[in-house]
Amino acid sequence: MATGDLSLYLRGRLNQAVARLQNRRSAIPPPTPLPTNKLLHECPSPFTYVRWLEGRSNIDRQLLVGHYLEAKKYPLVRAPYHSFEGEGENFVADVGGRAPLLILIAHHDAVPGSPGANDNASGIGILFHLLRRLWEEPPRHLRVRFLFTGDEEIGYLGSREYVKMARLPEIIGVLSLELCGLGDSLAVWDVLPEFARAPILNVLSSAWEQLGYRRDETYHLVERIPVFGSDHRAFAAKGIPAFGLTLLPSAEADRLREFIFKPLRPSLFLPKKRPVPFHTYHTVNDRSEHLDPDAMLKVCDALLALIATLDRRT
Repeated sequence: MATGDLSLYLRGRLNQAVARLQNRRSAIPPPTPLPTNKLLHECPSPFTYVRWLEGRSNIDRQLLVGHYLEAKKYPLVRAPYHSFEGEGENFVADVGGRAPLLILIAHHDAVPGSPGANDNASGIGILFHLLRRLWEEPPRHLRVRFLFTGDEEIGYLGSREYVKMARLPEIIGVLSLELCGLGDSLAVWDVLPEFARAPILNVLSSAWEQLGYRRDETYHLVERIPVFGSDHRAFAAKGIPAFGLTLLPSAEADRLREFIFKPLRPSLFLPKKRPVPFHTYHTVNDRSEHLDPDAMLKVCDALLALIATLDRRT
């Protein structure tokens, strides 16, 4: 076992233990999720998908994501994995041309005791919404891969196993969606020095500025952050330009900067003292009632603009 994998394994186990401890005595009843048939016969919003997944067990979430993709007859590829760290299933659906490839990721698991609305049913909902849009009007010169991973909360296990097994052709970039359910400012994070000049970041900036976003005001390119991470890091470790994507409230910018870059303080374990959106992160309060449906649609619009710009420039 590689040293890096061992570190992530131990970190994942610690992550699970902390969540169990933090959520062990909640008096809050779990949310009641929406039934699946409501989604199969409608064109749901991203927020509706959140209400469908929140509060379900990780096994149920995994089964439902796979069932939904099959029922909608998307070009689904199942990618199960088995290791001593755990086992689960990733789901892959491609739309568009042959190359280059843009990979969009959202993990379908949640930590113990949390309904998992913002982390990370919001990411699933946004990508399901995008998948439907692109399935109806696919890009001609770009392939978009939707990757729904398992066990992100256990040291990015699903994405690490996927990178080991998958053929990785000409990839222009990877974005992993995390905490995209409320806010007005987009943050692309883990911009490592070797990726700072990656073409996807130039295209992203151009696409978002055409939508009215402003660099360092309503969208941000952020260096590698400590403690927190996501599935994109499995790709970055292979030298592929890969980043996290999070939606944040501009009003909390100063508190967020302090919390994210100096997280090892009591507020990490005291949710009420954390800035939004981390006030519900990994807790029993990570519920759809705290999310903003319109904000999730804005993330969809930002990603569609990125895809359209990449398609034109390829």
